[in-house]
Amino acid sequence: MSSPGRRGPQFASLARYAAGLAGRPAAFAAAALLVVLWLASGPLFGWSETWQLLINTSTTILTFLMIFLLQSTQNRDTEAVQLKLDELIRAGSTARDAMVSIEDLDDEELAALRRGFDRLARRARDREPLEPGEGGRSGPA
Repeated sequence: MSSPGRRGPQFASLARYAAGLAGRPAAFAAAALLVVLWLASGPLFGWSETWQLLINTSTTILTFLMIFLLQSTQNRDTEAVQLKLDELIRAGSTARDAMVSIEDLDDEELAALRRGFDRLARRARDREPLEPGEGGRSGPA
């Protein structure tokens, strides 16, 4: 039996693997094929309640489990993106170090920051309006 500390990495690995499989076109094709087979078996089972219960129960269980697996992978991806952004902020000479870990601020503090950035954007557009088809500073092509 594994120690409690090892269960976290094992679950994370399983979650990434399952999410990767679920996101492939073959997984969609397999699910669609199962639905077609289930529909085709309807006459064989006389369109019974048990026949309907089979698809309802199996899809409910799979959906329930996938929510947790996908949420785990999304949490991990979000954390990785936040760390990358924090590193870019830290490394940038004009970036404000106070922006590192702002995802931990409460909603009011985030709204205040958003209003500040909205004001900066309005001022920038007033100084230099965007022409149709321009996306602003996009860097070298």
